[in-house]
Amino acid sequence: MSVAAESSRGRSGLQSLTITALFMALTYVFTAFINVRLPIAANGGLIHLGNIPLFIGAILFGKKTGALAGGLGMALFDLLSGWTAWAPFTLVIVGLMGFVVGTLAHKRTTIVRVLIAMAAACAIKISGYYIAEGILYGNWLAPASSIPGNLVQIGLAAVITLPILFPLRKAAKALKLI
Repeated sequence: MSVAAESSRGRSGLQSLTITALFMALTYVFTAFINVRLPIAANGGLIHLGNIPLFIGAILFGKKTGALAGGLGMALFDLLSGWTAWAPFTLVIVGLMGFVVGTLAHKRTTIVRVLIAMAAACAIKISGYYIAEGILYGNWLAPASSIPGNLVQIGLAAVITLPILFPLRKAAKALKLI
């Protein structure tokens, strides 16, 4: 989106860049430092809270912020934490999640649209990581063991995000950020 387009909504290019970078960093931190490794999935699996800033950034600031915060924030986690083979998949899968959430719920932020956006993100995460795990491990049965962890991860993010989303949206509007 051009700087002129951003300015028409009350944000400068620098503000938009800063907000996106902040949500990228928050996504990385929430993924890297607030997580539980699962012993059940073929690759060990991980439940983290990185989807919370991804959802908030995408819903409040749009698909561009959502895609970059999710894709780059979580891919950076993969690169820095020993999950390097996953980074390209994460960049695409989680970037797409952020893009879709921002597309569905940014302009018309209602509880129904937010829930639909989160459900779409869940479907993208499950199918994307199923395919990625199948490619990485050459086994198309084992990725099924990752589905429960992905469901818990998105469900937990939704339960935490929903009560804080609308007050945050109100505050962002008062500060003329959206």
